[in-house]
Amino acid sequence: MLRIFKVTAILEGISYLVLIANMLILKSNNPELYHAIVRPFGMGHGVLFIAYIILAVLLKKPQNWDSKTFGIILIASLIPFGTFYIEKKYLENNA
Repeated sequence: MLRIFKVTAILEGISYLVLIANMLILKSNNPELYHAIVRPFGMGHGVLFIAYIILAVLLKKPQNWDSKTFGIILIASLIPFGTFYIEKKYLENNA
């Protein structure tokens, strides 16, 4: 399950960055492409975000994460590049 969490963390981070880039670059330059991209990537990101949170909750006890570590893992899902940091710092040596 840890391997699934790692993959989910990376995919969630990528989808978040795609949405931000879409919003910052395409929204003003190409509104049609913006609307074509935002719906599928937004839905995918939403599913990955929920999966990330659920998997973090399920892995808290087996990974022996204390409350501080668990809080950092949850907050990282809200920060751009945060899930990449979590994958590198907390998950790299475990799976």
